[in-house]
Amino acid sequence: MAFPEGLPIADSIHEARKERNRAIIRVALVGIAVRMLIVVSEFLGFLFFDSKTLLLDSLATLADVISSVVLVLSVKLAERPPDNEHPFGHGRYEPIAGLQLGLFLTIAGGGLLWQQIASLWQQVEPHSVNSYVWIFALVTVILLEFSYRRMKRVAVEQKSPALLAEALHFRTDSLNSILALIALLAAAFFPEVSGVCDRVGAILIALCMCGMGLFASKKNLNQLLDRTPEQELFERVQTAAHKVNGVEGTEKIRIQHYGPDAHVDIDIEVDPLLTVETAHTISQHVRRSIQLAWPQVQDVTVHIEPYYKDDH
Repeated sequence: MAFPEGLPIADSIHEARKERNRAIIRVALVGIAVRMLIVVSEFLGFLFFDSKTLLLDSLATLADVISSVVLVLSVKLAERPPDNEHPFGHGRYEPIAGLQLGLFLTIAGGGLLWQQIASLWQQVEPHSVNSYVWIFALVTVILLEFSYRRMKRVAVEQKSPALLAEALHFRTDSLNSILALIALLAAAFFPEVSGVCDRVGAILIALCMCGMGLFASKKNLNQLLDRTPEQELFERVQTAAHKVNGVEGTEKIRIQHYGPDAHVDIDIEVDPLLTVETAHTISQHVRRSIQLAWPQVQDVTVHIEPYYKDDH
């Protein structure tokens, strides 16, 4: 008697994983283009109108351009298949990149905040700001908010913490630009204190950068430390397992994230009178069912337990 062959991974699962990476890289490249347009326009605004708020906003956006490039590289590294030295794959390149980007945003925001507070402490005389410079900030808000919503949707659909961190960078830039818009509008309505309004706007932007950077860092660090994922994923795995004929119940379910990938460990209960071969076949179908329901699952370890009606 030959050992029963395992069920192959469905082609749709491989294609879903490839499409995920294509979607992440596509939206990241669009984000790079949008941000570069903003950086150039705001820097020109700073040169012509001498607005510290626009300068700080453009520098924050430039930092995120760099982070987007790092994200694209991390996605390409993460899609490499498992090997002898990395049996669980290379998926953790993504949360590592996301953590670094979050820390970078925090440090950059802290440095810019210190610079602005030092200017206040040294009582550097504020300058006047042109009444129409707020138009630069308004256009920036519209572009960044549109990009953030699109990127967040892809991040949630594809379960990418690094892309979500990148989307939060867009939201950071959007909030920064809203603060810049408010500060520059105040400067336009109160020209006698326009310089003070400009500097206050710059300080608020730096604070916002620090807060968003810490949030993104925490989210990616949680994945690297194997924090328990959201309940919805456990329910998805359990539902997929119960769809297989012969599965009478499920017990322990453990999920580990490896960036875009996940590994599932599940105990299923079957009729104790089944043969080992039949139970093995059921376990293969459980693996296939879970991967079809959640294509990011690279591997499923199924433990067979006997099912007794009154044992719960």
